[in-house]
Amino acid sequence: MQPSISLTPIDMREGAHPGAGRVQASEMPVTAFAPSDGSVLPAGWYVLKGRLGDHPPAQGFSIEARAGAGLRWPVPASLDGLIEPEVAIRLPAPTDVLLVEGLAMGDLQPVAGLELRRISRREALLLTTMAIAGGSGRRNGVLAILVLFGSMCRALVAGGVHAAAGRIEVYYKALLHERLAETLRSRPAYRALQLRLRRGLMPSLGFDARPAGQVHSAGHDTWAATGDDPRFVVSQDVLGSPLPAGWYRFRGRVELLEGYFVGSCLYPDYGRGTNEGALVPLGEPGADGSMDVLLVLPWQTHSLRFDPTTRRATFRLADLRLERLGRARAFLYMLTRIGTGADHAPWRARAGALARFVRGMRGGGVSNATRELFSHYQAVSIRNATGYASWAKKFDTFSPLDAEPLRQRALAMADGPLVSILLPVYQTPERWLRKCIESVIAQAYPNWELCIADDCSPSPHVRAVLDEYSARDARIKVVFRGENGHISKASNSALELATGEYIGLLDHDDELRPHALLEVVEALREQPGLRLVYSDEDKIDENGRRFDPYFKPAWDPDLLRSQNYLCHFTVVDASLVRSVGGFRAGYEGSQDHDLFLRCSERCEASEIHHVPRVLYHWRAIAGSTALQRDAKDYAADAGASAVADHLSRTRAAASVVQLPHGHYRTVWRLPDPAPKVSIIIPTRDRPDLLKTCVSSIRERTNYPDFELVIVDNQSSDPEALAYLSSLSSSEDVTVLAYDAPFNFSAINNWAVAQCRGEVVALLNNDIEVIQADWLREMVSLASRRDVGAVGAMLYYPNDCIQHAGVVLGVGGVANHAYVGKPRGYPGHGGRAKVLQSMSAVTAACLVVRKEAYLQVGGLDESFQVAFNDIDFCLRLGQAGLRNLWTPFAELYHHESASRGSDDTPEKSERFRGEVSRMEQRWGELLYADPAYNPNLTLMGTDFALAFPPRSISRTGSALAR
Repeated sequence: MQPSISLTPIDMREGAHPGAGRVQASEMPVTAFAPSDGSVLPAGWYVLKGRLGDHPPAQGFSIEARAGAGLRWPVPASLDGLIEPEVAIRLPAPTDVLLVEGLAMGDLQPVAGLELRRISRREALLLTTMAIAGGSGRRNGVLAILVLFGSMCRALVAGGVHAAAGRIEVYYKALLHERLAETLRSRPAYRALQLRLRRGLMPSLGFDARPAGQVHSAGHDTWAATGDDPRFVVSQDVLGSPLPAGWYRFRGRVELLEGYFVGSCLYPDYGRGTNEGALVPLGEPGADGSMDVLLVLPWQTHSLRFDPTTRRATFRLADLRLERLGRARAFLYMLTRIGTGADHAPWRARAGALARFVRGMRGGGVSNATRELFSHYQAVSIRNATGYASWAKKFDTFSPLDAEPLRQRALAMADGPLVSILLPVYQTPERWLRKCIESVIAQAYPNWELCIADDCSPSPHVRAVLDEYSARDARIKVVFRGENGHISKASNSALELATGEYIGLLDHDDELRPHALLEVVEALREQPGLRLVYSDEDKIDENGRRFDPYFKPAWDPDLLRSQNYLCHFTVVDASLVRSVGGFRAGYEGSQDHDLFLRCSERCEASEIHHVPRVLYHWRAIAGSTALQRDAKDYAADAGASAVADHLSRTRAAASVVQLPHGHYRTVWRLPDPAPKVSIIIPTRDRPDLLKTCVSSIRERTNYPDFELVIVDNQSSDPEALAYLSSLSSSEDVTVLAYDAPFNFSAINNWAVAQCRGEVVALLNNDIEVIQADWLREMVSLASRRDVGAVGAMLYYPNDCIQHAGVVLGVGGVANHAYVGKPRGYPGHGGRAKVLQSMSAVTAACLVVRKEAYLQVGGLDESFQVAFNDIDFCLRLGQAGLRNLWTPFAELYHHESASRGSDDTPEKSERFRGEVSRMEQRWGELLYADPAYNPNLTLMGTDFALAFPPRSISRTGSALAR
């Protein structure tokens, strides 16, 4: 065994006055130690033991070699400063001084008996491995060893012995951090903070957490939510100090007395107030009312807002508390809960999650693997069932508590307009016909009439049912046609019965939601100029099971040319319907689509409104369009004809191409002559990327007139400089030298000012062209006077989607849609397959008229790297231009390969500043993207369901407000 080496505190700073066994820590909370015999400590593993003072700092100690020669090691110590058990550390290089950092010393620290003992690599392996196993507890020790062993094997294969040793260090340091956290949790100051947290989050005890809206006391320990947004606030004066970033465990118990307890969540305030992007879902309580959720606070938290439910309810809350966890405990907690949430074989679920974690570490490091594990944990533990049936049950199903508020809303609309619902009928099975009519009778809003036209059905039950209902309710009118004329003529017959100010469309086997007319009429009352209102929809099968919702964007004429996304439920000004001639024969199967196109041509965008709530159930039975779009082949042909007629009427320079599943592509013609395009490509070094980019443009682009403008931003690589020099001699290439630090906005603005094209294409140097007419497609769209920026479909080299437009608010400020989905993925409502408006598109491949670029002042140069394209697109939208995304321009994107990642403190600080500027400039728009839907999540890029939906939790319930 190696002898121990005593360490002595030494004076390392001018003006320090060390006493006996003391070192003063005036400004820097650092104490320096050197071997008592003046020797140099060789590189290698050591065991540290001893005592670091009887008043350890609040944040604990850490130790490292002088001048940054070693890694920083956390040093757990007891309340009297004793290092126990002993700690293993590694010095990667020889050193004569060790620095012990007490992160908040503030005064003199007594020092006694600090020693180091050299140990072999084998001893270090044994000590650290046993510590990891022992620190995980008896139950999880074996699991921890398996995790470590699997990680070491991967590292050994990928990087050899040194990489495997490094993996041990990662896990062992995580254990030390956890020991340090456990020590801190035992201290009075920490216990006081915990007590404040518990008091702040237990309103039933009447402490300092204050009800902040839509909740009031209903007696001892009882609270009543009076709306769909009840909330409590735990502010900093309750917490005493901001909560540090890290992993936390939220626990407690609820007792539901009446109503529903769904959609509970936290809103942390990171210093800029609360918003939807920071929402932390808490899931639903267990059968015994218990809540136990792992969450992460990525930044220091100044206050917490607790929303216990998104529905009216009466409830009790008890013993809610927040406990901070170290990374190791958080990891084990996630694995345990993933197994608990499995329906069968919990060990298999845990093993699968562990395998994914190891693969994630190999592919993207520990941080990336942890993020993926946390996402998996949320999916199986917090959201429980993430399917639409579960979502509908939680957030879109009536309860007895909703009846009275719904009635009150209807009374407030007592003088509202008469709505005539058109119902063409033909051979409808009696079961579905009755359900359809009953759904109208059940409307909360009473001022309606149901105009039914039977298209000469041969089955006697149809007439019998219609006669029965018309005799029962005077609001039901029926006409029996003498001959079968198909759906357009039958709809016009129903229209002749209508006397209402507005027309609603209903198919003979579908159902309206009970609040459908009420929601529409409330929208008409709030915005008197509306002429066309449409809602979200879903499908319903023979057993009443709801599925396949379509959560739609705001008004988008390009999307309507691509698909009949308005569909159900749509209400139109009756005078408008009649002025366009009603329904046209010859467009059967797409008669509604044809009508909407003709009506929209006579409306301003401000006269069309979207209600983001499911108001219509589309019956999915054999042979129906709801079940399979190809079930009515004639409908697709009629839809293509309707779009072609629309283009002709509006004198659009475009033609229509029919796509599968009732979708259409509008092909816009280029101006004649085609405008010159300046393709601007900023670059730095990486000649391999630039060569691929330039050669792919030259060899695969069929556009007739373009120039390449290569902007060299301080390249130093000899091969890159030689390639740039060779390009400068080409007639179609201009090479500009931008000799200043990287600023994407400034580089492009400078280049645009010098280019000759009428149209500008911003292109990254890591883009690869894979389709000949990509530029023709994008320029034809950008040349339209109503269009701002145009974005493309970008793929990773593995043919997974990298960019299908940008969605605001996802993950914070914005994110790309459908990232990681396979090529050909249809997207929500088939939108990833068609041309449409988006609030923003990426500047990795963006085409815009130079006139529009200059009109809004180009890219904002305060956004050096991130969000400059998002801000630019939003300013184009502010100027009245629409940004488009097309899937018919396809390219590869080797993302940010030459610039690197934001992995330094300076880059991270710059990124935080850009986030802050976006939030200050665009505010709530970042969480209310008109091209998205409040029922879809801001926590992922896949258009998954929001738990809870923002339309319910923030802007009014779909059921009662």
